[in-house]
Amino acid sequence: MNLLIAHGGGPTAVINASLAGVVRRARQEKEIGRVLAARHGIEGVLKEDLIDLTGLNEAELEKLSATPGSAIGSCRYKMRAEDHETAVRVLDRNNIGIFLYNGGNDSMDTCVQVAALTDRTRVIGIPKTIDNDLVRTDHCPGFGSAARYYAITALELCLDVAALNIHVVILEVMGRNAGWTATATGLAQRIGSIGPEIILLPEKPFEEEAFLDRVRDLWTRQRGFVVAVSEGLAGMDGNPLVSAVDRSGADAFGHALPGNVSHYLAQLITSRLGYRARSEKPGLVGRVSAACVSPIDRKEAYGVGVYAVSSALHGASGSMVSIRRISSLPYASEFELVPLSEVANLERKMPDEYYNAESGKPTSGFVDYCMPLIGGDLPDYLILDR
Repeated sequence: MNLLIAHGGGPTAVINASLAGVVRRARQEKEIGRVLAARHGIEGVLKEDLIDLTGLNEAELEKLSATPGSAIGSCRYKMRAEDHETAVRVLDRNNIGIFLYNGGNDSMDTCVQVAALTDRTRVIGIPKTIDNDLVRTDHCPGFGSAARYYAITALELCLDVAALNIHVVILEVMGRNAGWTATATGLAQRIGSIGPEIILLPEKPFEEEAFLDRVRDLWTRQRGFVVAVSEGLAGMDGNPLVSAVDRSGADAFGHALPGNVSHYLAQLITSRLGYRARSEKPGLVGRVSAACVSPIDRKEAYGVGVYAVSSALHGASGSMVSIRRISSLPYASEFELVPLSEVANLERKMPDEYYNAESGKPTSGFVDYCMPLIGGDLPDYLILDR
């Protein structure tokens, strides 16, 4: 039999480490003939656009593990009923005994559909998302590196603003419906340095007047400061504060593309309060920064790939690999399987105990949870008492 792997959803800085783990583990088994990858996710499966990775040498696998983005491409395509017959035909024609799909909650929906189509192919989901919003896992590969990037970016931006304190700067952070990455911007301040004075999450409806009051109060006390905001910040009606204006701006799963919420807030501050304000939006850079990869994140990303292959070889199917934390200090984790039906299309939001709504800052509980995942201390910059 052959093995087929595909990627779904947004790439990360460590998704290729999972791919390398799959290839290396699969090649150890005589039971597996070829290791194939679908170009651009499930769309590549349906088009039978497959790449043979069996011949990758060790040097190439090492390089693959350290390469950000998706080396085999990805997609945001929701399988439809009319795709099912094509998918089964492609799997059968290529003698696919194991199908692995690496992605987030929408990608696990794809896994559920494929698993229901045939009992000749074992289907395992490999977790991946910087949003960290998959249920039934302590955290998701990709999140630790993104959290490290945003924590360092926020710290350095705060230093810049403190040096020339003439404006309010809005830092927009990726995270459609969950505020895990946005909350990570406050790590530096929680452990003794400086950070954003306000962090806005999708889980907490945006109250315009309350926000402006907080900005006004901070400005009178210290002038320049940073506000971090999730791209999916919601208004009081529960809808995104800024998003695409029609269905043409939504993906195949019905998720509206995030608008430029940092620009919106900067304009709001300038127009309503008269303060100088500007927006910063790292965007996609935040999820694929090789410079900020967490070693723990890369190690676990590789590990979930290996575990997925091993599980399938032992007969498992219809499951997703999950990470279970054993301890935080010292950090230790292990892998296990959870049913795909308990993961697909579900989202894990930021727990209330990890975010102080009154101060707009992460709690010590979040620091304890997140610091082991970012793979080391943040930069220890000298901050003079000015």
